[in-house]
Amino acid sequence: MSNDLNKKVIDIFSRHKKNPEKSVKNDLGFNCVVIEKDKNGLKFNSEHLLEYAKNCSYIVRVMKNHGDDTAIYNYNIPNEKFLEFIEKIQSKQIQGTIIEIDKYFPKDLA
Repeated sequence: MSNDLNKKVIDIFSRHKKNPEKSVKNDLGFNCVVIEKDKNGLKFNSEHLLEYAKNCSYIVRVMKNHGDDTAIYNYNIPNEKFLEFIEKIQSKQIQGTIIEIDKYFPKDLA
């Protein structure tokens, strides 16, 4: 993960430590921060978010061992196929260990 992106993720969680009703630990033990408005103070529009998501993709880096050798496979996964890809990793249809996931945003994002 790039340093800038890593800092943003850490900042989201550290900012919300002061506001515990926005920081949630769900029943499965995962931490989640609830964000109800964008950085301009506007409520999110679900149609715009879904349209935006269609244009995003992920690079998933998977470590695979071949005998004594190790290789990194970089998969370019469209947003709509991301969960399908994760299911294939979990079911061992795709062998390896996820090392990193990077999100790529649409080129025309303002």
